[in-house]
Amino acid sequence: MVAYVRTVKTSSAATAVQIVWSSRRGSRNIEHIGSARDDAELEALKAAARQRLAAGQMELDLGLGGPGPAAPLEIASSRMSHLWNALCRAYDALGFPQATGSDEVFRQLVLARIIEPTSKQDSLRVLEEAGAPAPSCGKQDRLREVPRSGIAPAADGGRVRRGPVAPALHRRCARPLPVAAGGLA
Repeated sequence: MVAYVRTVKTSSAATAVQIVWSSRRGSRNIEHIGSARDDAELEALKAAARQRLAAGQMELDLGLGGPGPAAPLEIASSRMSHLWNALCRAYDALGFPQATGSDEVFRQLVLARIIEPTSKQDSLRVLEEAGAPAPSCGKQDRLREVPRSGIAPAADGGRVRRGPVAPALHRRCARPLPVAAGGLA
């Protein structure tokens, strides 16, 4: 059973504070804590609700001495290495390096937009947040032209042209993909 504190507006323009107990089956019980007419009362009711939720829970002593730091800890760096490595393996397994001539800028653009669908320019931010290597300064200008030149020239040979992927690639490309005589094989 999961419990959380919520606030709802009442018909009398007050704000009600409630504890909602919900289960995986969809049933829930609502415990009304009180109604507030201003911000001070609202914060007091929220604090009372949080105390009620924590009632009976003991504190785990980790033996770390005194209380922890008052300020939040600074995040020195972050890297989504497991996600990035998995996406790189999937990209390679699908044969995109052969289809694109191992175009590293195109690879980074595709993987960044899988992590977060965003603009081509904003994909540099996504790469930075993921801790992945961003393209060098000279290659960053290519981000504007990659989707137009990325996969269409390479689609003539190999596995990219076959199967249900070809029509999807055809819609994405600036020029039509060459199709074998007799349609898709």
